[in-house]
Order: sequence, then structure tokens, then C-alpha cells
Amino acid sequence: MQKSNSKGIFIYLAIIAVLIVAFVYVVGNFKAKAAPQNYSAVISKFDNLEVCWYSLDLGKGELRYITKGDLPTKADKLAELQKTEGNSGATLFNVADKYSVPNISLFITDTKDYRVNYNERNTGEPLVMNYVKEADNTFVTQFLPYIVLIVIMIVFSFFIMRQAGGGGKMASFGLAKTKEGHIGKKITFADVAGADEEKEELKEIVDFLKDSKKYQEIGARVPRGVLLVGPPGTGKTLLAKAVAGEADAPFFSISGSDFVEMFVGVGASRVRDLFDKAKKKTPSIIFIDEIDAVGRHRGAGLGGGHDEREQTLNQLLVEMDGFNETENIIVMAATNRQDILDPALMRPGRFDRQIVVNYPDIKGREEILAVHQKGKKFFSDVKMSDIAKTTSGFTGADLANLLNESALLAARNNRKSITNEDIREALMKIVAGPEKKSKTILEKDKQKTAYHEAGHAICHYFCPTQDKVHIVSIIPRGMALGYVISLPEHDKFSHYKTEFEERIVVCLAGRVAEKLIFDDISTGASNDIAKATEIARNMVTRYGFSEKLGPVLYGHENPEVFLGRDYSQGRNYSESIAALIDDEVKSIMETGYDRAMDILKRESAKLHLIAKYLIEHEKIDGEDFEKLMAEKIEEIADPELKQEAEQELNILPPPVV
Repeated sequence: MQKSNSKGIFIYLAIIAVLIVAFVYVVGNFKAKAAPQNYSAVISKFDNLEVCWYSLDLGKGELRYITKGDLPTKADKLAELQKTEGNSGATLFNVADKYSVPNISLFITDTKDYRVNYNERNTGEPLVMNYVKEADNTFVTQFLPYIVLIVIMIVFSFFIMRQAGGGGKMASFGLAKTKEGHIGKKITFADVAGADEEKEELKEIVDFLKDSKKYQEIGARVPRGVLLVGPPGTGKTLLAKAVAGEADAPFFSISGSDFVEMFVGVGASRVRDLFDKAKKKTPSIIFIDEIDAVGRHRGAGLGGGHDEREQTLNQLLVEMDGFNETENIIVMAATNRQDILDPALMRPGRFDRQIVVNYPDIKGREEILAVHQKGKKFFSDVKMSDIAKTTSGFTGADLANLLNESALLAARNNRKSITNEDIREALMKIVAGPEKKSKTILEKDKQKTAYHEAGHAICHYFCPTQDKVHIVSIIPRGMALGYVISLPEHDKFSHYKTEFEERIVVCLAGRVAEKLIFDDISTGASNDIAKATEIARNMVTRYGFSEKLGPVLYGHENPEVFLGRDYSQGRNYSESIAALIDDEVKSIMETGYDRAMDILKRESAKLHLIAKYLIEHEKIDGEDFEKLMAEKIEEIADPELKQEAEQELNILPPPVV
């Protein structure tokens, strides 16, 4: 590919050079040569018999002439000069005027009677009419620039036609833009962590690529296609590269969007070219990343579908399993939108095997962190197992980003190794955004934010199903003026009704705290209300947690995937059921609100203490918060928080205002 590109660049440079040279030549030839006078003035001198000697170059069209007044003496001196210097002597040329004749034939015609007239009027004195003996290339001189331009145009037209018909970009327009082979470091299964089951599924593919005869002899057919399904960042593309690396097989990688162009038929042509390349190097692997760009359900949408995309998909279906048998080629693809793929892609014979690459569990996260910690320096107290516990729900890409952000923070602070504090700050930056310490906040808003976040944190503690508080802060991050970060201690695979109910309590606790302390509410709780309402509605319509409505799914996903999310949410229940759903949602919300109010009234002393500390210090660590709530004041590490807790919790709480 690089040699072809270099050759194309060389051709373009050569054409540009030829055009520049031709342009300079033509301009030089067409440029008028300096003449001391015009043509009529020169002819008039011949008509008046003033010229006593002239020389005409038929090739260059250059006229040299001497008038009588130019000689040291009159015409009688000319004969003496001719005898001593010759017809083309240097003396004659030195005294002669020079003129570029525009048309030689016309000049000869205009001066044809000059010799006779001169001889008659000058008593037979000989007239020198010296034609310089040079090749007569008048035709070439006049028409060469036009010939050069015509040749250039022919060559340029031939080059353009060649580009369109047999080479260059035009010819390669229908070719697949594949990346062949291993780009960068060769990847194997050792480089993939946290996906043990997925690797076991793919080892069979590797074995087939290494020794296909073993399977053919027994009559087994290895899956024609393998579809990797999972959320973004879970390592689907990495697994495909690892299969190619383990099998040491030719690897053809292409994105689904590379097939789709504005010209009809290009996508299908690229599919054919992709499989032709793979057939020449069997056994081989074809990997199509983000296949949903070209493999969407046919005939869906308001307009009936996308004809060019459907042609491309049809060609892909035929190549995978149709009249064109593709032996020893494994087609791998990755997507996070399996729901919109065409059913024909999913049937046996095409993508026979579907492997779900999901979020890694705690063991998988620890293995992934161990891979990404290579090349980085950590303090001795940093343990990957501790990081894995606090990163539930993180993908492999998230974990790699976490360690990289930690390294950047350590370097920014001129540390030689990464500390636990760097990792905690990087985690907060990823989850909530960077801190905005320079943001100016009014004292009134700061107080409301402190009580708001304190309310969230206290309800977190008194709701057993919720995760432990990691940090409470009123330093703005992202779009939030304050935040409470809670991190799970273990992975959760199922969620229960009580957990959702207590999550609603926690969401509404900030609004309750504002109402309780200031008898006023702010817009800061709008996002909390939206989250709580969504949870309550899902409890009623999706999870069957409502006793009045029972275990029934209300609403459904419209199969028309091209209508968009807003239009695809269908409603399959009556108006009376809709009213019941609204009542149940409101009831769940009100129950959560009342429970949050009860907790905060009961723990008002701690609410005031935490809010007061936040106003002064802006942040409370999760460990000290837990000890404060458990009234283990003597174990609190922060001396100021410990002192304030000893004073505040041993007296009556301030009255609610």
C-alpha cells in the first residue's frame, strides 16, 4: 500500500513539473521581443531606399539593417566595409539596427521590389541582401508551443482516463479499506484479562485456524461467524485481535461504516473485495467492528429502509453463507446494539456463535488492573485488589483510564510514584468531573448545598441496602454544586424492591433537608427528583413491584428501531391503567419522602454537625463519616471533626428554623 501511494505521488509531481516547464516555455516564446520601432516604420525605410544593407535570419525572424545615415560616410563607404569585413562582418553588425520581424513571408513580399528600386536610383551600386545561412525552422518556431500544449493535454487526459478505468483513487473506490495484519504490538490471549469464559469460547476458533484438517476429517464445521456483544469498552475488539494473534493468521479489520458511501453499489463492491482478499490468504479472519452500521434490520423505519445499506447487507449475507462458499474464513464482528441487527445475520450458518462480553467482576477487574499497571510506578501501599473493590461497573477501558489519570496526577504533583490519593482523586474525576475550587458561590447557596449533601449522606447510612459513603463534598464538580459518592463493596447481579425503595429515600433526602432547615427548596434537587421518579415508574411498569397492578409489564419497546427512542416507546394499556400507574408512582415517591423526613428529624444533631463541618472544610472522608454516624467519636482521624463531634453531640441540637 505504501509503495503504491509513493508511486502515485511521484506521478503527480512529475505531471506538475512538466506543466510548469511547458508553461514557462510557452510564455517565453509568446513574449514579445523588444523592438526599437514598429513594422510600418521599418518598411517605410525600405520604401524610401534608406536601407543600404540588411541581413534576415529566416529561422529566428531577426532583421539587421544599416541605413545610409548610420555609416561613417555615405553609401560609397559600404563597398569598402564589405571588402574588408565580409557580408556578415562584425563591423556591419555593430552598426546595424536589430528588429524582430513578426511575419517573414509578409516582409519578403513587402520588400520584393526594394533591390530593383535601389539599384535604379543609386546608379547601379550593389545592394547587399544577405540571408543568413540557418535552418528554416519557422514552422517549428511558430507552432511548437501549440504542439507542446496539445501533447500535455493528451497525456493529462490519458492519465485521468486511466485513473477512472484501471488505477488510482477512482478504481480503488469500490475496494475495501481494510487494515491487514497486526497493527503495532502483536496481541495474544495473555494480553486480555477479565474474560476467561470468552477466551475459552474463542480457543476453539484458534485451534481450527491452526489445524483445520482435524475438524474436516471428523465432519465438523466450525462456526462461520462469531458475534461479540457487549457494552462499549469491555474488550470486544481486543478479543478479536487476540484470536488473530494466537492463530497467527491473516487478519483483515474494517469498520461497518467503511462500507457505506453516498454512491449506490459501493458497499456491496467493498464486501466482495474484502472476502476476495481473505480467500487468497486462507485460513484467515475478517473482523467487522461496529457491524450495526451496516447490519441493521432491513425494511425498518418510516421510509422503508436505506437501499444502499440493504444492498451491502445482502452482499454480506451471501458472502457469509450463500452461493459463494467461504472455506477456512472466520468472520468476527462486534456490536453493542444487538437488538437492531437483522435476523438473517443471526441465524446458524452466519453468526452461529454469539459471545457476550460483559462488565468484569471483581476478579476480572483485578486482573485487568494488573495488566494496565505494567510500566507504572506505585507506592507500596497501593493494592490493585482495593481498587477493584471500589470500581464496580467499570469496563476494561475505564480501568485503563483510571490508572492513566492517576499517573497524570502524580506527575503533575512532581511525585515519582502513584499514591492511593492519586487513585482516589482520579476516580472522583472520572465519576463526577474535575473539582472547580475557583468557582465563586454565595454563602447562602453554600449553606443550602451543605445541608442538602448532608441529608443525602445521613439517609445513605440509615438505608442498609445502599452502598457505603465514600466521600461527601460541597466542592463543585461537573454540573453539581456538591455530591455524595458511594461505592459498592461487592458486585450486584440482582436488585430488590427494598433496595429501590431506599434508593428513592436517598434521592429525596437532599430536598427534605432543605425543606426541614430553611423551609424552602431550590432547583438543586431537580436531578434527584428525576432519578427517583424513573425508579418508581420502573418499579410499577417493568419490575411488577406494585401490589395494585401486579406482575404485569406495562408498555413495550416498538420493533421499529429507526423511529428513535421517543417514538419507539409504545403504550399497550388503557387510560384507567395509566391513572393507576400515576397513582402508584406518586404513592412510592411520597412514602420515600416521608421516610427521609423521619430520618433527618431524628438525626438532626448529626445533620447540623455534618453541614457545619462541610461549610468550613468543604469535604468529609467516608471513613470519618462512618465513625461519626456510628458515634465512634474517639476513632475519628480528623482532629477538628472529632472535637466538633464531641461538643455538638453532647448537647441539645439547635432548634429547627
